[in-house]
Amino acid sequence: MKNNRLLTWTAFIIISTVWGSTWLAIKIGLATMPPFFAAGFRFVVASAVLYGVVRIRGLSIPFTADAWRVYFALGILSFAIPFALAYWGQQFIPSGLGSILFCAFPLCVALFSHFLLPNERLDMFKVVGTLLGFVGILIIFSPDLTVTDRSAFPGMAAILVSATMQAYALVVTKKHGQAISPVSMTFVGMVMASAILLVLGLLFEPTSSIVWSREAVGSILYLGIIGSVLTFVSYYWLLKRIDAVYLSLTSFINPIIAVVLGALVLDERLASTVLAGATVVLTGILISNGKMLYGKIRATT
Repeated sequence: MKNNRLLTWTAFIIISTVWGSTWLAIKIGLATMPPFFAAGFRFVVASAVLYGVVRIRGLSIPFTADAWRVYFALGILSFAIPFALAYWGQQFIPSGLGSILFCAFPLCVALFSHFLLPNERLDMFKVVGTLLGFVGILIIFSPDLTVTDRSAFPGMAAILVSATMQAYALVVTKKHGQAISPVSMTFVGMVMASAILLVLGLLFEPTSSIVWSREAVGSILYLGIIGSVLTFVSYYWLLKRIDAVYLSLTSFINPIIAVVLGALVLDERLASTVLAGATVVLTGILISNGKMLYGKIRATT
């Protein structure tokens, strides 16, 4: 029991920390690599690593109706289209604003879960906690809320659509993916996504725009191995064990990590609002888990 709790918290920390660094890695890679190719190569690397894991561990890849629902949800609605939109949108907006917009993800997960997952209905703890988390993100990134460039609005819309699609895919995976290994479902989804993204790259981005700089290669390897394999396998492993809404709350922690890394790596200014906003975010996460914690306290009394 203690080992399971330790693994759960370890996976949660890995997801929150690593994905907090991916916004920075994407920005670095986009300096010399067009967005569709950058995302596609990321998933090629991830697919190759996952294929090795599937072969070494002898994992099965089922092709039942439920399995196909999960594969299409991941490949198209979670990886291919949303990542194409996120990479494309990041070209036009500050990373801070992108972090705020993507925090619509937990709100969408909460709504989809309420209607599609009978055992994960919304309660007051989830509603108040999720809203507090979103308010905390707004406090952290309040200096970035002003948008004067009209070209930023398509980028903003792209991030919002990406967040909504990924939220729906997460709930579909929760509903139909219980019998599938997290490694297997991630592998099939990323193979599909890499093919789609590379085709989009060939259609819309000239191959001459690809520059294999040290930064681009480092970004692709980091995002493929650490930012995709390690995190998504942990993510879908965790999805089998906790409510989808609780898992989606990692999206509130990611921007905090991103801001701190920006200050440490890029010497960006750490605004005074970060501490206040982070406190509100963590309070929201604690409240959202209130019903579960209250149940455990009552069980021990």
